[in-house]
Amino acid sequence: MSNYKYNRVFLVVMDSVGIGEAPDADKFNDIGSDTLGHIAEKMNGLHMPNMAKLGLSNIRQLQGVEKADKPLAYYTKMEESSVGKDTMTGHWEMMGLHIDKPFRVFPEGFPAELINELESQFGRKIIGNKPASGTEILVELGEEHMKTGSLIVYTSADSVLQIAAHEDVVPLEELYRCCEIARKLTLDNPYMIGRIIARPFVGEPGDFKRTPNRHDYALKPFGHTVMNELKDSKFDVISIGKISDIFDGEGITKSIRTTSNMDGMDKLVETAKTDFTGLTFINLVDFDAVYGHRRDPLGYGNALQEFDARLPEMFDQLKDDDLLMITADHGNDPTFHGTDHTREYVPLLVYSPSMNGGEELSIPKTFADVGATIADNFKVKLPSHGESFLQNLK
Repeated sequence: MSNYKYNRVFLVVMDSVGIGEAPDADKFNDIGSDTLGHIAEKMNGLHMPNMAKLGLSNIRQLQGVEKADKPLAYYTKMEESSVGKDTMTGHWEMMGLHIDKPFRVFPEGFPAELINELESQFGRKIIGNKPASGTEILVELGEEHMKTGSLIVYTSADSVLQIAAHEDVVPLEELYRCCEIARKLTLDNPYMIGRIIARPFVGEPGDFKRTPNRHDYALKPFGHTVMNELKDSKFDVISIGKISDIFDGEGITKSIRTTSNMDGMDKLVETAKTDFTGLTFINLVDFDAVYGHRRDPLGYGNALQEFDARLPEMFDQLKDDDLLMITADHGNDPTFHGTDHTREYVPLLVYSPSMNGGEELSIPKTFADVGATIADNFKVKLPSHGESFLQNLK
């Protein structure tokens, strides 16, 4: 018998699946944002029977999602306390860090001095240098890149510097080397860019496609996270998807890459079939990258329904001493203005087969309550931010 209430914890982050504007949405120009609510309306109702049984519409009624009389999971929504609405901020806060200085963004493109230094060290010219959709910039500049060999550099509403290159023009090894150079140049002030992202693609003009060989080069977390505490105490910390990139490998014992949400679910179920003690942490990025930023509410809705349909496979693998936590890291309302993330509450559903049904949890004022609960369960040092709700899970 384990010394821990839960021997294995599975933390699933549905990237960008917000559940309505946060109390401070006005500070982010996000009043009226509602990722799940607006998608449900555009779909004329979401069909998510498994999330419904857990208690999704008990958090807040969503069109098409039935409210459970006896929800299986403990349920609530969480408020972000850090000053940001990006992937790194949300995930780092979840693991116990509080970000009080936002990562820098570059709505006018990157400064000339940085571009000049990058060109010098890359040995290639740079084209683009502006905020853009990752697919639209390929339509605009992909052909020029293929003719000249110049690297496409662009950003977004996030703190990211993205470098796109055709795999037949710039070998992956060279693209990754360029990203490593950019990472070293932007670690500190005056740039402080959250992530450098390699964006390889293939195809011909008019038919370019990004490949699964994306690689993120993130800043290292500025402090010890719950993941570090688990790893230092010899627990397993298994990352699936871009979790390892988000934390720059810190606090991780095994990393599993994915190519899509459905591939992520395959890997999650496979991991649940193995013996380990500790945390499996997965990010399902397609909600955000493929549908949210591209403002595709119907595609987003279908992706949510596909995710829901996979949950029974996961339920079948859960043991009585397992805990499944499903949440998100920010919003990205595909019906909203621009292509930016949105400052929203995120849902939280917490389930174990050993539970006697769920009930509502109080609304956490920080995502760090998730990390604090995981740390509490495994009896490692609790983070300085967040409060554990482990004692409320019965």
